[in-house]
Amino acid sequence: MLRPRITPCLLVHKGGLVKTVGFDNPKYVGDPLNAVRIFNDKEVDELMVIDIDASRHNREPDYKLIANLALECRMPLCYGGGVKNVEQFERIIGLGVEKVAIASGAVDNPELISYAAERVGSQSVVVVIDVKKTGLFRKPEVVTLNASHRTGLDPIVFAKRVQEMGAGEIVLNSVDHDGQMKGYDTELIELVRNATTLPLTVLGGAGSLSDLRELILRYGIIGVAAGSLFVFKGKYRAVLINYPTRSEKDALCLLEPLSQ
Repeated sequence: MLRPRITPCLLVHKGGLVKTVGFDNPKYVGDPLNAVRIFNDKEVDELMVIDIDASRHNREPDYKLIANLALECRMPLCYGGGVKNVEQFERIIGLGVEKVAIASGAVDNPELISYAAERVGSQSVVVVIDVKKTGLFRKPEVVTLNASHRTGLDPIVFAKRVQEMGAGEIVLNSVDHDGQMKGYDTELIELVRNATTLPLTVLGGAGSLSDLRELILRYGIIGVAAGSLFVFKGKYRAVLINYPTRSEKDALCLLEPLSQ
C-alpha cells in the first residue's frame, strides 16, 4: 500500500548540521554523519540533506561529504546545494544518492531540469521551491539563495513550469514558516497541489506529529518533511534527534487517533 513519506530535512552549514528560523540565524545542532546514523536506527522513510552554503557562495558541492553521507545512509537520500549543471547531477548520483535537488539552478536555468531528467531520469530530479511573502500585499514569491534573492516568480506559475520541464518531484518550502514550529502554510500548499500533478513534498513549520497528520488527512499520499521537529524536543528546543515510532507512523498514515 502506498503511504505518505515522512522525511527529515537536514541543513549543512560550514560542515555542521544546523537549523534556521526564517532561513536565518543558523543554530548548530550536531554532526551530519552522526545524525544519519541515528536516523538509520529509526528507520526513516527518506532523508534530505541541503548544503545551504554552496549555492550562495557559488561553490561546488562537497563531494567528499556527499560520498560519506551516501555510504552511511540506509534509506533513500536526496542531496541539494550548489548543483548547476548535468555533470554535477551525474557525479552525485554516481556516489550513491537517489535524488538531487536544485533551487536556484532551476530558476536560473529551467532547461537544466530537462537535461538532467534525460541523463539521470526524472525520478532523480527534485526542484525545491522556496516561497516567501513579499511586498506591501504579502504576495507569495519564489526566492533563492537562502531567501536573499527575490526572483519575481509566482510559485504557482513556476510549479507548472517545473512540471513541463520534466522534474520528478517538487519540494515546497515556506520561508515564513521555517523554524516556527507552528504548522505548515496550508494555503500555499493547496495552491501548488492544485496546480501540478507532480509528487509533492512540503516543508516549513511542522511543530508536532499532529501537523503531519493534518496534511496527510487532507491530501493523502503526500511527502511531509520537517527540520526542527526531528532535531529539537520540547518547548525549550533541546537538541535531540527524533522520529516517529512505527506505531506513531501507522497512526499518522492510517489516520488513527494519535496518542499525546
